[in-house]
Amino acid sequence: MAETAHTTSTEAHGGAAQHGGAFPPFDPSTFPSQILWFALTFGVFFLLVSKLLVPRIGGIIETRRDRIVRDLGEAERLKAETDAAVAAYEKALAEARAKAQGIAAATHAELTAATEAKRAATEASLTAKLTDAEARIADIKAKAMADVDQIAIDTAETLVSTLIGTGVSREEVAAAVSASLTK
Repeated sequence: MAETAHTTSTEAHGGAAQHGGAFPPFDPSTFPSQILWFALTFGVFFLLVSKLLVPRIGGIIETRRDRIVRDLGEAERLKAETDAAVAAYEKALAEARAKAQGIAAATHAELTAATEAKRAATEASLTAKLTDAEARIADIKAKAMADVDQIAIDTAETLVSTLIGTGVSREEVAAAVSASLTK
């Protein structure tokens, strides 16, 4: 019975007593079978990977590369369109600025011409009024001077009569007044 107890305990512990107590993957006596199974398993996995996974992954990579190339092409096309639109915008903006400057210059010229015309008309009107006023002043002066002579003659005649007491002829007083005015 002791013998059966010893065998049972050896079997219960996984038969470590039969193999000398080494871990089975590290046991040198099992290396040839392990290498065989490793080679078979590796070969099967290699075939699965090379026949199924690599073509799928390659297809996915190829699809992504094609998509990236297509997207880059689309981005280049859109960039070219954007550059063309920006150039057209800049050209239109420059034309609009030039047109606005032209309109401003034309408006300025029109306003300057209109102002100059109004100024010339105002100057002509003022010159005409000044000429008319000078003519009226000359006429009034001439009338006043004519009246001054008459007033001077009347005043001188009255003064001489009052001071001397005798009357003097009007012609003599007029001759004396005109002689004194010419000096």
